[in-house]
Amino acid sequence: MNRRKFIRIVGGGVVLAANAAALSGCAMFDVPPSAIAAWQGPPTDLELRRWILSYALLAPNPHNLQPWIADLATDREIVLKLDPQRLLPATDPYGRQILMGAGAFLELLEMAAVERGYRTEVLMFPDGEPGVKLDGRAFAKVRLTPDASAPRDTLFAQVLNRRTDRRAYDATRLIPPQQVERLRAAIGKLPVRFGFAGTAGSEAADVQRLAAIREIAREAWRIEMTTEATMMESMRVLRVGGTEINQHRDGIAITSKFLVLMAKFGMFDRSKFPAPDSQGTLAQIKDFNTITASTPAYLWLVTEGNSRAQQIDAGRAYVRVNLAGTAAGLAMHPNEQSLQEYSEVAKPYLAIHQLLDAPPARHTVQMLARVGYLPTGDLAAPPAPRRGLSAHLVA
Repeated sequence: MNRRKFIRIVGGGVVLAANAAALSGCAMFDVPPSAIAAWQGPPTDLELRRWILSYALLAPNPHNLQPWIADLATDREIVLKLDPQRLLPATDPYGRQILMGAGAFLELLEMAAVERGYRTEVLMFPDGEPGVKLDGRAFAKVRLTPDASAPRDTLFAQVLNRRTDRRAYDATRLIPPQQVERLRAAIGKLPVRFGFAGTAGSEAADVQRLAAIREIAREAWRIEMTTEATMMESMRVLRVGGTEINQHRDGIAITSKFLVLMAKFGMFDRSKFPAPDSQGTLAQIKDFNTITASTPAYLWLVTEGNSRAQQIDAGRAYVRVNLAGTAAGLAMHPNEQSLQEYSEVAKPYLAIHQLLDAPPARHTVQMLARVGYLPTGDLAAPPAPRRGLSAHLVA
């Protein structure tokens, strides 16, 4: 779902390193508190629908674009649409991942409503499902009805703590079977199949599957990094340094001192495609391979079919699994590169579907994610920037 890509550009390193040392502690190298203020939660006296939406907008989503729009024109009703300017036509040409993010948004919205003593009546795609491409039609209409008897969701307690952690995990610490079952159980009655490789005490076949997943993930990442359209889609939403991060509060936040100084001195041109054999691109591939090697486990979610409603369900399921993992002290990081539908990645797409017992003529692997424990002493990753409630409301 949402991926931060650390772009390394090698050149002028001695001068920039000296500048970085001199400016150590400077705010330009930090994510400003104002950019992540949404993770503190809304004030308790905020109007009901705005309070609920303040939790929903913390949902994981691809490239952290946060494309959700909420229309509050009718009392006790929320109509949800997607901003057509915040889609990913290169890496997500049919909008499958965007709709998964919408599903995660909707799931958090319903959790928050119940927390306030309201049940939700949800009409999916009230104006009809979109076709091959996403359009401006609503993806959901939500009606809120007072119901103090509706059971609260225990996973709601983790919403403000949920993170996507892209760092290396502890490769030696495997996931106990009981924790895997907690993740599986979090899906509840959603029509989504849960899969897992890397459980402690796994049989040889499971270990082999884990190694095969790693290899497919590496190859899909290499393809995305060396394909101009997909790489440039990421480059366009890089937010480098505290000022840019605070200005946009979306996209891929970069706080690397080296890259921030590169951008500051005009040495990081984000309008040009880095050559596939450039030092920067090769460094990214190497970094991803290192992180992948540290991954003790992967989980995946599969639907029988690939309808728009199933994509929404998959997003609901993933955010629930992510919250359950947060409660269990597990870190997660979506690796969806091999699941994307652009032509260059067709071979890894077929390979991952075959490996995970999901032949694509009938099934769709909707999510593949790294799972593991952080190394001892590592703190949880900081939250991703959020645009804030007002950015999502119809003017």
